[in-house]
Amino acid sequence: MRNDVLFEAKNSVCTFGHGKKLVRAVDDVSFDIKDGEIVSLVGGSGCGKSVLAKMMLGLHHPNTGEFTYKGAPITDYAVHWREVQAVFQDPFSCFNQFFTIRSQLKAAFGIYREKPSNSEMEERVDQALLAVNVKPSELEGKYPFELSGGQMQRMLLARIFVLKPKVLIADEPTSMVDACVRANILDYLMKLKEELSMTIIFITHDIGLAYYVSDRLFIMHKGKIVEQGAPDDVTLRPKSEHTIQLLEDIPEIHKEWIKR
Repeated sequence: MRNDVLFEAKNSVCTFGHGKKLVRAVDDVSFDIKDGEIVSLVGGSGCGKSVLAKMMLGLHHPNTGEFTYKGAPITDYAVHWREVQAVFQDPFSCFNQFFTIRSQLKAAFGIYREKPSNSEMEERVDQALLAVNVKPSELEGKYPFELSGGQMQRMLLARIFVLKPKVLIADEPTSMVDACVRANILDYLMKLKEELSMTIIFITHDIGLAYYVSDRLFIMHKGKIVEQGAPDDVTLRPKSEHTIQLLEDIPEIHKEWIKR
């Protein structure tokens, strides 16, 4: 494995169920993801992209084939999650409604073997909030249920600024917010990449959105990666019928922009 490769899959298969109810959620996929890349997993519901993301987090393991991070299987979750973190579609499910936002952002430091001092944790939480354009004083004493969906997505991203992982897996982070908030979240993701030199795996059904932010696209269908490559190659010269179908689903304004 090259030193710049983080994730590598070789004929990886991940199944659920048995017999006639066996589902091949990830079916014989092979790829690598390099340090510093933005890669989008694109496909419709049930195509396997979220299962593949959970394999990257170490929550699922391949039944057959190889799946490695930095050349080794993912076995030590505590160590792995110091470097690989995720933001999800529903931010409210990621926070306990009975504790303040600030206390939960500080609790994120529990993943480290040695936690910083209380004053350092407070300072880093303040910096993280400012990074997502939230004044720390505005959040004082606030609970998750007191914030909007867009604000809570920013809290998820603030937690990433707190932890500063090497890899961020963004699973449909913009699907539950309006267009204006969606643009802001994408801006914050790009800010994370630049400020923290982060690798981002972006999971979406929107190939137009993926085109704008990615270095490479992986198109998934029924557990398989049916096409992968640079955004221009995949969108302007699609080889798979499933890629063509995804392109047909995006608005005309996106299509015109991609053609430029």
